[in-house]
Amino acid sequence: MTDNTLPEFPHATVLGYPRIGRRRELKRALESYWAGTTTADELERTSHDLRLATVRRLVELGLEPGTGAVPNSFSRYDQVLDITATLGAVPARFGEVARRNAGPARPEDAAAPGSGVREVPGDTYFALARGTAEQPPLELTKWFDTNYHYLVPEIGPETPIGFADDRIVREFVEAARPDDGGIPVVTRPVIVGPVTYLLLSKPEHGAPDDFSPLSRLDDVVAAYRALLAALAAAGAPWVQLDEPALVSDLVTPQGPAGFDTVADAVRRAYDALTAPTPGTERPQLLVAAPFGDLRRATGDRLEPLAGTDVEAVAVDLVRGAVPPAVPGLAAKTLVAGVIDGHNIWRADLATRLGLLESLRDTTGAGAVAVSTSTSLLHVPHDVGDEPRLDPALAGWLAFADQKVGEVVTLARGLRDGRTAVEPQLAEATAAIRGRAEAAGVVVPGVRDRLTRLSDADFVRAPYSDRAAAQRTRLDLPLLPTTTIGSFPQTTDIRTTRAAWTRGDLSDADYESRIRDEIARVVALQEELGLDVLVHGEPERNDMVQYFAERLAGFATTVHGWVQSYGSRCVRPPILWGDVSRPQPITVPWATYAASLTDKPVKGMLTGPVTILAWSFVRDDQPLADTANQVALALRDEVADLEAAGIAIVQVDEAALRELLPLDAAAQPAYLDWSVRSFRLTTSGAAPSTQIHTHLCYSEFGDIVGAIDDLDADVTSVEAARSRMEIVPGLSSAGYARGIGPGVWDIHSPRVPSDGEVSDLLKLAVAEIDPRLVWVNPDCGLKTRGYAETTASLTNLVAAAREVRATL
Repeated sequence: MTDNTLPEFPHATVLGYPRIGRRRELKRALESYWAGTTTADELERTSHDLRLATVRRLVELGLEPGTGAVPNSFSRYDQVLDITATLGAVPARFGEVARRNAGPARPEDAAAPGSGVREVPGDTYFALARGTAEQPPLELTKWFDTNYHYLVPEIGPETPIGFADDRIVREFVEAARPDDGGIPVVTRPVIVGPVTYLLLSKPEHGAPDDFSPLSRLDDVVAAYRALLAALAAAGAPWVQLDEPALVSDLVTPQGPAGFDTVADAVRRAYDALTAPTPGTERPQLLVAAPFGDLRRATGDRLEPLAGTDVEAVAVDLVRGAVPPAVPGLAAKTLVAGVIDGHNIWRADLATRLGLLESLRDTTGAGAVAVSTSTSLLHVPHDVGDEPRLDPALAGWLAFADQKVGEVVTLARGLRDGRTAVEPQLAEATAAIRGRAEAAGVVVPGVRDRLTRLSDADFVRAPYSDRAAAQRTRLDLPLLPTTTIGSFPQTTDIRTTRAAWTRGDLSDADYESRIRDEIARVVALQEELGLDVLVHGEPERNDMVQYFAERLAGFATTVHGWVQSYGSRCVRPPILWGDVSRPQPITVPWATYAASLTDKPVKGMLTGPVTILAWSFVRDDQPLADTANQVALALRDEVADLEAAGIAIVQVDEAALRELLPLDAAAQPAYLDWSVRSFRLTTSGAAPSTQIHTHLCYSEFGDIVGAIDDLDADVTSVEAARSRMEIVPGLSSAGYARGIGPGVWDIHSPRVPSDGEVSDLLKLAVAEIDPRLVWVNPDCGLKTRGYAETTASLTNLVAAAREVRATL
């Protein structure tokens, strides 16, 4: 819909912005609402205030208020769930919830495009996210190669799809015509694109075996057309449709979809979305493809997109290559993602500006605008909120607000010439040079140790020898029960840690309180009848941050929160230099717990790949080298746990699948170095020491071979929400070591019955030799309360005993 009377795409923008709040206001509002201490209206007021504060902050940082430069990317829980709500695509199993919560169409919508639209109530929305007493929630999995989790839509042939909820329109109007008299901001709604939405969906339970959610593309596109018409009527000049699936080899249609390739689906969707309709306007469309390269070796998806009538295409030029001139691009704005939205290092602005100048001269695009490579959802708000960071280190960093500033600077330099931004270019260059020369970035002793590694440092004794030694040492029953590591983090424990961190609690008092909590957790596990115990990790604020605070080469933040899913936030550490372990980290707590029981107690470590995945990692050396530095530090910890008499050591690699490259050509190299880093961590252990690992909330089918190659004695994996989907794949792959497919989804407040757990366990032992099967939750219990934890573990132990008796 190219029209010279329509506004041009703004010179500077970002693809999205953090939405949880600078002080996690949305998290607290959500959890208060779920706890029943606040109302739905109060939750909505907090959300409203956060949305307006965000768009106004982006204007303060330099984005234009009236052109669609400011993204409207807020979500109450998850952007994929938002589209499920917008489409009214509620799975049939939630039908009773939807009927109970349904209200009449609002009269004020009667004359609007898509009349008859009714809001999907919050109770239904959150039921899909968190489950109900009767129904588990939608499956949770990773958003491409990030630590953000989305809720997987369930689409079947009969799933209702239409323009069912106009919240996206109302949130646009809220900023454009604010009710508090503040500055109006014409935002750019950010919406998951139709092709990505369906490619990320799974067939609804009961759908035919050959059904593909992508076969519902025409229905989804029709609903999007109604949504776009409503946004145009409300005054939106631009809408952003995010299509990261277009750069991924990991997302493909499930079953026949009516299209030969994803590129065909792109053409079908965007030809339909841009087709004129007499008497109906639509906004101009920006299609964004973050996290990779649209010109992939396995299939070009830039050219078919450029061949449609969308007005702008956003490309990731941090991970992707400079696009060539392709047919149709000359009629479009190329939105160049030259500022890294996925990491926190300050950009080399002089180099980035040179790239932009080259783009303008060589791609043949109608215009070039400046943006981030991805949404800024994946980074914290503001370096200025971190006064405890070393000033030199802080000078190397760019959080969300600083990245907006970098985009604005580059856009000005591209428009007005380098001289207009020369001071900013010079400042960035000096910061990068200072970082390279700083003490601790390169530590010769750490690097020398890496060079001395041999193949023998990555190999353990054969599994058969290890299994025999471990049976003798541990003497565990069939279907042994355990947990993943953490127990509920009570208010008292968090208060204790905070007081100690502030210096308000002595070391002796702190240690006494933590020991008391460990003793309580061990006693509870003994009472419940678990077979392998944990100390509960009360001393740990986070499974990565805890280690980062005790390893050289890391720094941590105070307010650097990043959303992981829903109300769950993490503070990724900053891995800035060479890594080493000054002293033992976990040994005192593990040995204390072991002294309280005759049952085995697991030593609990976080693996090297997960530490990298959930940190902001240095970008000045290969990831494989950084992973091996972390692995050597952890190898020393394994040796000390073993020397202290700990018979089981769990090294969690929850994020192994997360970092798998989206480009198939890059996957073998990643799997090689990631597996080797785990084996470097664990291969010094004696045959009688049982090594466990844990992987969670990912599509494991892509890495079954790598899971096997880790050579762990026992691997626990998320499996409850997906009802053991991974088990047949492990079985067919010939996996022949211990496996603990999760039987309790801990990311939902539901307490599974013992019958529900035993049904899942029976599915597992039907596929896998029962002598290999362990019984455990999907993940750690940190976010759960003690009442539901005790009830759920009681049912887990009862189910294990029931199934054990049948074997």
